[in-house]
Amino acid sequence: MTTTATEPTGSPIRNDVPTAQHLVNGEWLGGADTARWNPARPHELAAYSPSGGTAEVDAAVTAAAAAQPAWAALPAPARGAILIAAANLLQARGSAVAADLVREEGKTLAEARGEVTRAVDVLRFFGSLGWAATGEVLPSGLPGTSVTTRREPLGVFALITPWNFPIAIPAWKTAPALISGNTVVLKPAELTPLSATHLARALHDAGLPAGVFNVVHGKGRVVGDALARDPRVAGLSFTGSTTVGLGLQDILNSRRARVQLEMGGKNAVLVLDDARNAAQVVAAGAFGLTGQACTATSRVYVTPGIRDAFVDALVEEAARYVPGDGSADTTRMGAVVSRAQFEQDQAAVRSAVERGATLRRGDYAADPSDGFFFPATVLTDLPLDDPAVTDEIFGPVVAVLEVADYEAGLAAVNDSRYGLTAGICTDSLARSTDFAARAQAGVVKINRPTAGLDLNVPFGGVKDSSTNTFREQGRSAVDFYTWGKTVYTGV
Repeated sequence: MTTTATEPTGSPIRNDVPTAQHLVNGEWLGGADTARWNPARPHELAAYSPSGGTAEVDAAVTAAAAAQPAWAALPAPARGAILIAAANLLQARGSAVAADLVREEGKTLAEARGEVTRAVDVLRFFGSLGWAATGEVLPSGLPGTSVTTRREPLGVFALITPWNFPIAIPAWKTAPALISGNTVVLKPAELTPLSATHLARALHDAGLPAGVFNVVHGKGRVVGDALARDPRVAGLSFTGSTTVGLGLQDILNSRRARVQLEMGGKNAVLVLDDARNAAQVVAAGAFGLTGQACTATSRVYVTPGIRDAFVDALVEEAARYVPGDGSADTTRMGAVVSRAQFEQDQAAVRSAVERGATLRRGDYAADPSDGFFFPATVLTDLPLDDPAVTDEIFGPVVAVLEVADYEAGLAAVNDSRYGLTAGICTDSLARSTDFAARAQAGVVKINRPTAGLDLNVPFGGVKDSSTNTFREQGRSAVDFYTWGKTVYTGV
């Protein structure tokens, strides 16, 4: 049995290793047929999980479809109360949830605790919307007539979530779906089954009726494909790679179902000569979360007057992000999630150096046997169209390039197939205002790291980063899970 990613179990099951299960119609099902290893300790089992197929998907969708009318009929404040109760349970279990998250995903304990807190806050935010007014009262041009609007649930939603935020992203997709009166089938990432199970247990224990929230573990090409093709699934929300997302979009579009995609990013920061503390801002965005965030900074464009000083300062900042076992409170940067990801990062840096890049900091020859600890890496002297600049790496690797001036830098920022986040570091109000207007990205950060977003604001990208239709998070997230109705009433 190898020590990468998830593998079929070939050894006796150990009772001291936690096991994730499917949740279908209120029942916990499935055996421990797949093993997950700790990325910081590759010889240590982190979890077991079942590997579901079309039968489990059919059972979960059947349960969700049967439960949806009664759930939608429940008053919204009652639905919200269950979400808030689940938030309270998740908070009470926070230490255990964070420890499991560290073991299976590799991030630091501080980051894991923060992610659990985000999931708790998301459940409370959307739970509170159960008491919020929905719809509008509008004037009519007809005498004796009132006009109102309503938002109605669509039915059953499939949610496919990634490994890099294994409890926060399932929470921020699930909560708006449930508060709107829909039911859910969640397919979590194979690499992080425990985190999704903690969310499921909190919802289950909070009194969510059977069938309203279901979980099916398994491979995306099996479980995800079956969910996308099931005609009873009214919509699908996906976070993951652009290639997989666009394939799912084709399937959903072919049957006119609703689809929401949040995909890749190659996020840029423009650093101007008048910037202050730019190295700290870039380092936080590039190396925090081990660079494994779709919003992480991966390319930086610097004007000539600050270029040398900025690179020196960034290298110094990178040295502070020493990778290690995330379970230690002193660790600032955790392991990358798997051997495959580690080798992908190595290959990207090695090939960039072979093409002529200067490795200002980093090491692409480290041995991952004792942990998938990839160093914070800074590359310079690359052409603007180098693959290390254009292609998503998804690790703690940042490329720094010189541009002649602001206009050249803005053009370089926008010269990408992706458009998730973009940033600028400057003391100029005029430049920052112009950048906010012209940057081709769904989220713009001024003198702030590209990674990180408040839960009450819309999130999404443009170009190949998103479907660029419905946004996630905040009150606007509810739009994806509902349809609008206009009602005329004669009085």
